[in-house]
Amino acid sequence: MSTTAEHGGVQSTTVTQIQGRGRAVIASKPLKAGEIVHKDSPVLLYSALPLNPRRGGAVYCSHCFKTLPNPNPPSALPCPLCSSSALFCSPACLSTALQSSHTPWACQTLTRLRNSPPLRTEELQVQARFLVAAYNLSRVSPSDFQRVLGLDGGWSGCQPDADAIFLHSLITSLCDGEVTSFFTVEVTAALLAKDRANAFGLMEPFGDKGDRSVRAYGIYPNASFFNHDCLPNACRFDYVDSDSSGAAAANGSVCNTDVVVRLIHDVPQGREICLSYFPVNLKYSERQRRLKEDYGFTCTCDRCNVEANWSDNEEEEEAMEEDIDELMVDEDDGVKEGEEEESDFPHAYFFLRYMCNRENCWGTLAPLPPSNGTLSSVMECNVCGNLKKNDDEGGMDGDDALEEE
Repeated sequence: MSTTAEHGGVQSTTVTQIQGRGRAVIASKPLKAGEIVHKDSPVLLYSALPLNPRRGGAVYCSHCFKTLPNPNPPSALPCPLCSSSALFCSPACLSTALQSSHTPWACQTLTRLRNSPPLRTEELQVQARFLVAAYNLSRVSPSDFQRVLGLDGGWSGCQPDADAIFLHSLITSLCDGEVTSFFTVEVTAALLAKDRANAFGLMEPFGDKGDRSVRAYGIYPNASFFNHDCLPNACRFDYVDSDSSGAAAANGSVCNTDVVVRLIHDVPQGREICLSYFPVNLKYSERQRRLKEDYGFTCTCDRCNVEANWSDNEEEEEAMEEDIDELMVDEDDGVKEGEEEESDFPHAYFFLRYMCNRENCWGTLAPLPPSNGTLSSVMECNVCGNLKKNDDEGGMDGDDALEEE
């Protein structure tokens, strides 16, 4: 399921082609801060854990990825084919999975992978999980599989690398000819590239030390249309393990694996709506490296065009970081009109107003969705989940943190 918000019978966004950027999401009308512009469910979902996770770790439902009580959750239902290898939180999840994500074919193939000589890295093990999920999707929903294969990003004209060749050979050898001849090594390589460029990570809740690992990866075809900007005007939220109250409730009916895209601030009609593919506090050089390696492009957003002139000057980068740190520490002094223009770092206002000031978080803040047409005065962090009162005169003070009910 994928939805695009509609207001007064008018779609709030459209998807169009932009030269040099591919498909892009554009505001069809003036949009307000906090508005939900997209909700999406995954067409493909797979665990981020290695094939044989260590004992004593967290246990999840193999369909909806909710946390199960540990150890040996008494209410969990095992897969009837692979016993304890896959557990489910309810009869509904078990029944649905056996006909979709955890079919007998997928179950058997994963079991054979676990029993084969171990893959040398956890990254290869997770990639193997993805390929099994993708091959399985082609069997249970050919149309959704074609949507995955049609995503931007990939290996057009490129030769498969060693990992793609190895994984293709391994998995097809375990399938006893059940994978059709359509799955060539080129298709396998293309799938791996689509996954790398388009998968969203469903994150564990924010830890006390700022650590936050990935629980599962999902392919959300329509959410993949949002392009990157290093100073985004929207951010993505997920509500893994959240109950039906609090911020999750404010976003409407949200399943455990759904993603929600909300606006950080007002967006005029005709403006592209963009996400940041990683925390916005990264240096210019690190952002460019990650975008080139993981997504295959060089960013030329307004922020990068400014910072490109600094990139070779270590002292200026250090000054920029100090500027950001000072803003996060002193934000209770507020930002008066025009102050951002005087800063050594021209985008300082964004960091002051829209970056979470919780230690080691680096999440992005967006208002909760409007209620009955009234804009919310509460900002939510898309990483740690903290709620804070919005101070219209300037930043947000850590003392303004709200307790979630």
